[in-house]
Amino acid sequence: MGRVWRAHDEVLHRMVAVKELTAALYASGGDRAVLLARTRAEARAAARINHSAVVTVHDVLEHDGRPWIVMELVEGDSLADVVKERGRVEPAEAARIGLWVLRALRAAHAAGVLHRDVKPGNVLLGTDRRVLLTDFGIAQIEGDSTITRTGEVVGSVDYLAPERVRGHDPGPASDLWALGATLYTAVEGRSPFRRTSPLSTMQAIVEENTDEPRHAGPLGPVIAALLCKDPAGRPSVEEAERMLAEAAEGRDPRTTREFPPSRGAGAHTPGTAGPGHGPAGYPAGGTLPGGPAGATGSGTGPTAVAPVPPGPAGPVGPSGGPAPAPVRPRRRLRTLALVVTLAAVLGAGAAVGVQKWNSATGEGGGTNGGPATSSPSAGGGATPGTDGTIPASWRRYDDEWGFSLYLPKGWSRKVVGVPGDLRQVDYTPDGGEHFVRIAIDTSPDFRDAYSHQLDLDGQLARRLADYRRVRLEKNVYRDLGGSVWEYTWTALAKDIASPGPRRAVEETYISRDGTEYVIYISSPAADWDRTSKQFKAVLQGWQEPR
Repeated sequence: MGRVWRAHDEVLHRMVAVKELTAALYASGGDRAVLLARTRAEARAAARINHSAVVTVHDVLEHDGRPWIVMELVEGDSLADVVKERGRVEPAEAARIGLWVLRALRAAHAAGVLHRDVKPGNVLLGTDRRVLLTDFGIAQIEGDSTITRTGEVVGSVDYLAPERVRGHDPGPASDLWALGATLYTAVEGRSPFRRTSPLSTMQAIVEENTDEPRHAGPLGPVIAALLCKDPAGRPSVEEAERMLAEAAEGRDPRTTREFPPSRGAGAHTPGTAGPGHGPAGYPAGGTLPGGPAGATGSGTGPTAVAPVPPGPAGPVGPSGGPAPAPVRPRRRLRTLALVVTLAAVLGAGAAVGVQKWNSATGEGGGTNGGPATSSPSAGGGATPGTDGTIPASWRRYDDEWGFSLYLPKGWSRKVVGVPGDLRQVDYTPDGGEHFVRIAIDTSPDFRDAYSHQLDLDGQLARRLADYRRVRLEKNVYRDLGGSVWEYTWTALAKDIASPGPRRAVEETYISRDGTEYVIYISSPAADWDRTSKQFKAVLQGWQEPR
């Protein structure tokens, strides 16, 4: 984006830092306008914050057709430099640093400014022991129109909050998550979620457990609270400030309420991040990355959270009432936000690579089973009647997970992701261009199927090209309350190998024992007449596990 110069102010005779926007030199006209707008926004954002822990902006100059920001010069190193040099920071010192960063964030939030890129590199440690937060270059000011392009991710991937990875709008709690990840890096010497690629890093943020910090000492509970997957479950700024102050003094922070754990429920392992879209993790074949309902491709699924009401007994909250109950990770939206975001960051090549990984190689814990007979033509097998009757040529598939369904002969089975509370398996005749997905979630996040689908529908409307809801309505399936959701969209050539119009439909219901079942089918739109009849026959022959 730019470089920072040490400079001399010839009017006031002081040393200053001048930020030069070098990226504007190489950007096209449209991108240059965005970069210039961001630089002006940075200066405007910082100027609204009056706090000793925020780097002061003195002026913004126009030179060579681009803005230059004149800022306070801080003599010292960044927290990232210190961690790199020393390996890690002692917990009490890290807590002191975190306390000042938190105060800077509180002042920023009070001024209506979100930082959105809190990380060790943006925390400056002066030789006079001052701690300052800098680089509001991607800050968002309340009331200002956004200058971020649709689908674009801003901020350092390692420190993105889960809700931002899933494509939700950030809030003050997102900055607190980034502070928690920064403190983890400070005491452990490594980022808590960094993996081998941006994609795997974002997967880890959304669904993986954090390793217990070994060197955090009294800072451990603060980090755990800040890294709660649910933004509503994170401590307030006031709570976090008190906890950090106690940790800075070497005392174990007192918690006035229970914070949901920063780790997921159980030691789950992330699965594939397929580009498909189907129920509860959604179909892997021939779809826009992150297709419907957030193709998770993982048995553990995403970690967007849905609050669980507290029971009659439990921890007491600050006001004397019951504290929020621990929140279970949501499992349905990882690929929707994650892979669409990845495509924006890394380009189509990465997204297509993800598709091949998920639908062809079966990595991430998936298992591939060969077809029972030679594979039929696309769509496979006899076409059912309009009433959904099962053709005599279809065979019964008794799945090892206990359920059974009828499909044309020769369809192959592939597990999507690593089985956990959420399990997903695909049946396809052609490697995923046409497929049925069965998803079984023993710990559903929504109380009814309709609410779940409605939530997903709203997200797909913002993320899939030409998305159109055909129907979304409550129904009764096998004497149980269910919901049917059908929609169309256009899979883009930059994202997948087989672009074009697609259509999908799913039946979701919750059984009497509380398990959520999703029966989903997808195909190219041109084949929908046949596919829709197949879907009726699949519903007709479906039997859940006994």
